[in-house]
Amino acid sequence: MPLPFSKLVVASGNPGKLRELALLLDPLGIELEPQSALGVPEAEEPHVTFVENALAKARNAARHTGLPALADDSGILVDALGGAPGANSARYAGEPRSDERNNRKLIAALQGKAERAAHYVCVIVVVRHTLDPTPLIAEGEWHGEIVSEPRGHGGFGYDPCFLLPESGLTAAQLPLEQKNRLSHRARALAALIERLRSL
Repeated sequence: MPLPFSKLVVASGNPGKLRELALLLDPLGIELEPQSALGVPEAEEPHVTFVENALAKARNAARHTGLPALADDSGILVDALGGAPGANSARYAGEPRSDERNNRKLIAALQGKAERAAHYVCVIVVVRHTLDPTPLIAEGEWHGEIVSEPRGHGGFGYDPCFLLPESGLTAAQLPLEQKNRLSHRARALAALIERLRSL
């Protein structure tokens, strides 16, 4: 069965995220167009849940372009911080957004704490049009721990702080190909692809 979309506008301007999505969706023949290339303004993300923020971004991109749209909202949840930063992960250290400042703030918040468990969450949403009443929604999780010092230069976001105990490496130390097999975004996309193929 051919997939129902040959082109999707991606509601993100994050180059790391776009690179990951393109690598994962290219084998399916889906062309991705970043919303920034189409002059789409960023959507507000006022919600406390990943799914609401992802829907807001996807509907905004579809409204401005008339194309089916894909959006994700993702973040890191730290057990010792009651699930923070959560849906506020990108802005944890305030505006303007800065991965480096977010990482520093997270490490400082965990100073002296023995509990280091954390997990990434990614929710991906596809809407066929702005008012799509049945958006496709998929979720993925990736479990690990927070290190006391950032390590590695790959990835983005909290990857330098996110340790995978089974390998002893942070997500920022993994080769991109390996990260794309393991990550929360990869798992959410795998679930999304299953949904698309069942349409």
